[in-house]
Amino acid sequence: MSEKMPKVFTADLIDKFILKTGSWIAWCYALLVAVIILQVVLRYGFARGLVVLEELQWHLYAVGVMFGISYAQATNSHIRVDLLHTRLSRKTQRIFEILGILLLLMPFIAVIFIHSLDFVADSFRINERSDAPTGLPYRWLIKSVIPISFAMLFLAALSRLLREIILLTRGA
Repeated sequence: MSEKMPKVFTADLIDKFILKTGSWIAWCYALLVAVIILQVVLRYGFARGLVVLEELQWHLYAVGVMFGISYAQATNSHIRVDLLHTRLSRKTQRIFEILGILLLLMPFIAVIFIHSLDFVADSFRINERSDAPTGLPYRWLIKSVIPISFAMLFLAALSRLLREIILLTRGA
């Protein structure tokens, strides 16, 4: 859907927050590239790769992807399979979008979010760290990205839902 989305105060605030957060999180990828280059130089130039750099790569990539999902939802740049979608009327497209958010996306977000809370709490409780002796400490920190990023995805989906309902009711 390429038309301009309507101005909705709540949705605009949510999107502004997600886009601002996403632009900051995107710097993880620049840092990720630097860490990869450093690891390659250390491993192949000096025959001395570091476990901590390898784990840091996984963590930076995970942060970028997990927060990138809400950014993609907010900007409507996520991948779709639109085999039938383009052949439907605008009204039917909006109904499908609303039903998809309510019946598929929101329940998925709820399940992941709820189950991730215990996952993070257990990791924090035992002060989980890497299994590698020279690996990163505070494993709970990277695991906490799951509920935080899914809370942001919920907000992005809510914003999209509000806009789609308004467009449907206006007949746009």
